[in-house]
Amino acid sequence: MPIDEQLLEILCCPVTKVPLEILSEEKQLELNNRIAQASVKNVDGQIIEEPIEEGLITENGETVYRVTDGIPIMLPGEGIPANQ
Repeated sequence: MPIDEQLLEILCCPVTKVPLEILSEEKQLELNNRIAQASVKNVDGQIIEEPIEEGLITENGETVYRVTDGIPIMLPGEGIPANQ
């Protein structure tokens, strides 16, 4: 379920307050390939095991947040540093 555009307009990173945008399919595929290799950790240091069905990324490209069933998971520790 795609994220609501009105919701996207008001969302920002809970840590840096940088606005968010939808994670591109290309970046999502690249991230999911790394997740399949068990080489991606969230901010809390836990290995991400489940692929991302939909995601949001900060406009500066630093952090990815998972979207599950159209609901953004915006917990600071659940963010995924994009530079892994």
